[in-house]
Amino acid sequence: MANELLLIPILISFILAAYTIPKWILKCKQVGYLWEDVHKIPRTKNVAASGGIIIVISFILGVLSYIAIKTFIKNQGDRTLQIFALLSVILILALVGFIDDVLGWTYKGLSVKFRLFLAFVASVPLVVINAGTKIIDIPFIGLINLGILYPLVLIPIGIAGAATTYNFLAGMNGLEAGQGIIIISFLSFVAYKTSSPGLAVIGLCMTASLIVFYFYNKYPAKVFPGDVLTYSIGALIAGIAILGDFEKIAVFVFTPYIIETILKLRGKLEKQSFVKVNKDKSLDFLYNKIYGLTHLSLFLLKKFKKKVYEKDVVYLIFTFQIIICLLALIIFRNALSL
Repeated sequence: MANELLLIPILISFILAAYTIPKWILKCKQVGYLWEDVHKIPRTKNVAASGGIIIVISFILGVLSYIAIKTFIKNQGDRTLQIFALLSVILILALVGFIDDVLGWTYKGLSVKFRLFLAFVASVPLVVINAGTKIIDIPFIGLINLGILYPLVLIPIGIAGAATTYNFLAGMNGLEAGQGIIIISFLSFVAYKTSSPGLAVIGLCMTASLIVFYFYNKYPAKVFPGDVLTYSIGALIAGIAILGDFEKIAVFVFTPYIIETILKLRGKLEKQSFVKVNKDKSLDFLYNKIYGLTHLSLFLLKKFKKKVYEKDVVYLIFTFQIIICLLALIIFRNALSL
């Protein structure tokens, strides 16, 4: 019975998201907080903005209910400090993302350098509690004790890197939410298999909220996630990996975003993931080179299809991510006791 109670936080996140997302969409339309969908014709501002704030709130309330169950029913307080540190990181980055969303709505938003600086600052809660394991296994080298370098260097790089790069691969209906569902549900499984069931519950709270959001964000989108959600998802992925001591698995699963970052650097971080939309809603290249996975997916799909649409590109990226997760099961099967 005690273990069944752990389903309650997941249900709370799911129900809260399902109840509040439609209300957020309605309110955004009433106050005019709308963004245009650049991959639709005609391009009009008719999609609710920053819906990710609802997902973050639903997630946090679900996790708080998990802490309450652990404290008052199961009489277990281990990891509570770590969980609150993780929530603090996510809240800080959610706030940064929301401010950038709101400023971007009327102005140009926060600069890239300032956002990166704030992402490093957001890692402080995990740094001050000395989270994670300092001994890591580096391929071809072996075990290395990083000592103080782990919290002072690797944790900030991990949080800032994951939050920032997760925000790179975006811009198509359902892409950010769908990727979050795939990656976080997989890492929740990893957490469970590596004796961190609490982290699995936390991950599934976000997954449950994202499933609701996906149905409103998929093609044709009624609401956009905004930086408030992409930063939060990236931070959660890094945070779970750090607290669960499975950084290598998380980095491998993050392969699509590593590729995305390399392609973005090719364009000096100035090229967007957007593509050109034709009158028949099919997609074409906006640039003469590939500067992101959306561009690469479009390039590959055009080898097999005469006309490629937004959903085609998104589903191909999902497929790639799922393949990466399946490969992780094979490569890390010993660590996962499979």
